[in-house]
Amino acid sequence: MSIMSFVGLDMLMGLDTPKLIVPTEFKPTRPDRGWLVMPFGKNPWWWYVASSVPALLVTILIFMDQQISAVIVNRKENKLKKGCGYHLDLFWVGVLMAVCSFLGLPWYVAATVISIAHIDSLKMESESSAPGEQPQFLGVREQRLTGILVFVLTGVSIFLAPVLQYIPMPVLYGVFLYMGVASLSGIQFWERIKLYMMPPKHQPDFSFLRHVPLRRVHLFTLVQIICLAVLWILKSTFLAIIFPIMILGLMVVRKLLDLMFSQHDLAWMDDILPDKDKKKDKKKKKKKKPVAEQPDSDEECC
Repeated sequence: MSIMSFVGLDMLMGLDTPKLIVPTEFKPTRPDRGWLVMPFGKNPWWWYVASSVPALLVTILIFMDQQISAVIVNRKENKLKKGCGYHLDLFWVGVLMAVCSFLGLPWYVAATVISIAHIDSLKMESESSAPGEQPQFLGVREQRLTGILVFVLTGVSIFLAPVLQYIPMPVLYGVFLYMGVASLSGIQFWERIKLYMMPPKHQPDFSFLRHVPLRRVHLFTLVQIICLAVLWILKSTFLAIIFPIMILGLMVVRKLLDLMFSQHDLAWMDDILPDKDKKKDKKKKKKKKPVAEQPDSDEECC
């Protein structure tokens, strides 16, 4: 509705805004090639050996991008009931990526912002609540219908090229910006950043604030901000080719954090163990606790 409103406003005022470029024919954009891209052409043989280096970097980037999106979607706060399929998802991403390579189509992985927006649109909340009380989050409607319809409609959109070319690019940028900002809600990193600008007495009752001193929380957040700034600077310069290597470098930074923070602090701020491993640890601790001896009869108890 917002897109339609601003498109109508743009047409009504006659603004000279850049519009969405949409092909009018269903064919490759380059006239010098067909639908199938041959892997072997006029390139010398050593090009294929040398291409393994950037291929490794792209593999790292795709793995991180896909799995990070999957981890965010499957986090425990969403109360999902169906199991996750990290390996199966990554397998099909690899298969379809090979198909796209032969057809000269863009690669794709799970889009973090769109995935979070999809989860938010399917959330269920309690209908009845006391005045002034926030509705209680009940879970997510786990089904495949919306995902199928989204991509079916995306494919049908190729027939709407005469209409889509009237959409101003600033309108699309605004929609993407809104989706990005809206997806920040519930991410602990973003919540900890907001603590810098919030007096202690007005801070929300986060679980990690009850177990970790505030100054340690700020220090951990500062390390994350520095890492994010370094990645952003590298991605925006000619050094962007080594961006996947810097992603791997974050693993080294994570190991160095063990020297700055205790395992107790990291467990609350970084979630070092998955839920299933935490449950196993709790069971082990319960087994280690000595069981109190029960009296043999009621007489011994009296």
